[in-house]
Amino acid sequence: MKKMLRINMRTKQIDCREAPLPYLQSGGRALIARVLQEEVPPLCDPLGRENKLVIATGLLTGGTVSNANRLSIGAKSPLTGGIKESNAGGIFAMRLANQGIKLLIIEDIPEEDTWYYLNIDRNGCEIVRADAYRGMGTVDFFQAMRQTYPEAAISGIGPAGEYAYKLAGIAVSDLEGRPNRYCGRGGLGAVMGAKKIKGLIIPDKGTPPVIRDPKKYQEAVREYTRAVIDAPSTVSYRTLGTAAMVQTTNEMTGLPTRNFHGQKFAGADTLSGQALHALIQERGGVGKTSHACMPGCVIRCSNVVPDQEGAYVTAGLEYETIALTGSNLCIDDLDTVAKINAACNDIGIDTIETGAVIGVAMEAGLLPFGDGDGVLKLLEEIRNHTEIGKLLGEGTYRAGKHWGVKHLPVINKQAFPAYDPRTVVPMGITYATSPMGADHTYGPGLHAQDPVEQTRQSQRLLAKIDSLGICMFARVPVKDRLHLFVDMINARYGWDLTEDWLDRLAEETLRNEQDFNQKAGFTKEDYRMPDAFTKTGIPATGQVFSIDPDQLDQLRQWDD
Repeated sequence: MKKMLRINMRTKQIDCREAPLPYLQSGGRALIARVLQEEVPPLCDPLGRENKLVIATGLLTGGTVSNANRLSIGAKSPLTGGIKESNAGGIFAMRLANQGIKLLIIEDIPEEDTWYYLNIDRNGCEIVRADAYRGMGTVDFFQAMRQTYPEAAISGIGPAGEYAYKLAGIAVSDLEGRPNRYCGRGGLGAVMGAKKIKGLIIPDKGTPPVIRDPKKYQEAVREYTRAVIDAPSTVSYRTLGTAAMVQTTNEMTGLPTRNFHGQKFAGADTLSGQALHALIQERGGVGKTSHACMPGCVIRCSNVVPDQEGAYVTAGLEYETIALTGSNLCIDDLDTVAKINAACNDIGIDTIETGAVIGVAMEAGLLPFGDGDGVLKLLEEIRNHTEIGKLLGEGTYRAGKHWGVKHLPVINKQAFPAYDPRTVVPMGITYATSPMGADHTYGPGLHAQDPVEQTRQSQRLLAKIDSLGICMFARVPVKDRLHLFVDMINARYGWDLTEDWLDRLAEETLRNEQDFNQKAGFTKEDYRMPDAFTKTGIPATGQVFSIDPDQLDQLRQWDD
């Protein structure tokens, strides 16, 4: 992976060249932070000409390392106004790496009202007219692309991205070619839409990377793979999927319920990993209780959900979706949640932000809690660009302010993921320190004696993992074996890097991200936990989020 590809959507100029060494020795989230810091004015309009959509592969992407084929996409976020990187599984990252491409930078916007898709190969890119696909959901668009390019890897947007909704994501094709993996958060689909890009395709499977030291590489790969397979956390995910978290967080009173009002959800058992596993097994058909979201993954935490006749409904019904569009809305029916997930994927919207904004809409009285049919109708309002659909498309913060709702589960204008910060304190700390808005992937954690220090270490670890293209679920088995990552990188590229290099890469990434937001005008007040969570306690216990704001401010400093 040596090439960087720069595409100007106004001039239609395409530049393909070898990436400089600092770019080559970076990847994923780290590379996105570097490019945005160097090339994107922090005060620019996220939907304007100066913002850039940056797509990067991880340092270990494209080889035989399990869990290493995550795709990172970044830009200045239309939702938060700050930096944003979002990553997803699927086949696109591996396919891009196997074209020898390290980095894609898409810049400027067309002067004409014409839509395009990008046809990418190892020699560069072709910009192809795509007006015929305008308005398509991701399902129809991906199917249309695969009719023309049968084995293509695809990423693209639905109607939400075309409308530049702030909750629009970018779909990525899974192993079956369906649009089920998502760079969902931060409104990145709106940035792609602003550049009049319906999607990107890679028809050619490409060539796996050359390994400079195959023996050393395979030794490290085997040790890493065994550690991941044997870890208790991944065994649970392989059996029950990420839905295994439903009962765990509900017991902590951390499962979002009734717009994050701090109650345990009475219907948690019906949404649990055990319930989902049993439903899929009972129905059979196309259903799968364990399914890889990307090539070579040994965790296999995803799933395929069938209807009562065994026909396909959706894939990748994950904990975050179950919690935000299920318990948070007081919906306890897995079939309804699966339909909501399928609709969100097709429209091209983030299920976390969507579940949160609908929860706020319910609190505002637009429909009652528990009304699954009403939720599906609201999703069609979003698809059809109605007035209420446009408001919902602005996201939780802006819609909630419009309705006068005071209980807003939001930091930096991005909705909370599926953990109440009053009881899942390390997650709350991450929400309040992430420059990307409330984002559990920035530094995940459930409980700790010293939650601030645990979160600090978690944020450092995730900055490393996200830059390698590694799934966050591999973090626990390998957090004390990071030398394996360095060994694999050195053996693959013929380098002589150390763990100190990996530490420096992580710290540089964290500094770049925080610095971008500071230059974009963010202050410490933007990172504060809302009063609804610091002054209003969990009803059963009175527990509030009580971490000292000064500690949070210190955690955002990475000068050391």
